[in-house]
Amino acid sequence: MRDLKHASVFVAPAAIIAVCISALPLMYIFYTSLNGPDFSLDAYTGILQSALFRRTFSSTMVIAVSSTALSLLIGYVIALHLARQPERRRAFLMILVLLPFWTSVLVKCYAFTIILGRTGIVNSVLDVLTGGQVSLKLLLNRAGVLIGMTNYLTPFVVFPVLASLLAIDPSVYRSASIMGAKPQRIFWTVTLPMSVPGILAAFSSVFVMALSFFIIPALLGGPKDAMLSNLVDFYTRETLDWNTASAVGVLLLGMTLIVVSLFFMRNRRPA
Repeated sequence: MRDLKHASVFVAPAAIIAVCISALPLMYIFYTSLNGPDFSLDAYTGILQSALFRRTFSSTMVIAVSSTALSLLIGYVIALHLARQPERRRAFLMILVLLPFWTSVLVKCYAFTIILGRTGIVNSVLDVLTGGQVSLKLLLNRAGVLIGMTNYLTPFVVFPVLASLLAIDPSVYRSASIMGAKPQRIFWTVTLPMSVPGILAAFSSVFVMALSFFIIPALLGGPKDAMLSNLVDFYTRETLDWNTASAVGVLLLGMTLIVVSLFFMRNRRPA
């Protein structure tokens, strides 16, 4: 509890600034979703009854869960490998993990169009290896969206999981080995359970980001891969229905707050 109070002293200024900057726009969006001065729920009832919203909500959840699961799997393997390296080598490898942050997500999306296209690098290599024309459909579909989102989200998994792995006392591994446990058993009974806090932290942050993706589904996905953020853009730019767009945005914000609240409640639960 004392550590929480000390941490809040440093976090409070940034939190206050963030609230002051975002509170007014969020209040206006909520006000607009209620049809301004009329204060009606027509926008909410309309989207909840809309087949387009239900289809988009379903695709959003499927894509968010799938990309989060893939990112957790790949990120955990990378973090486990980094945790077993000497400090100098780990520092160098962590720079490689940070490399994706040095490139804009928009630039990476256009790079993926070159890599995953019908005549892209992947299909060209497969053509050479198989001696035929493979032409895998990896672009403008669900596969392209998952590849792009997993590439973006994986580094956000590596660091919290790596912190949990490095926090495990090496004597625990030695004790398990002395007791005759094999490496696989040590992983399932020691490493994985003790790294759960890092996994949960990575899951909450990555899943929240996955829910609100816009650029990657717009550039690498097809019409069936639109997410709620793309639906907000549709109502804002195509139909000019600001009330419905604001309602979708409020619902998306509510989903995010639910995930964050569940994670916060789990962390406050006594061990």
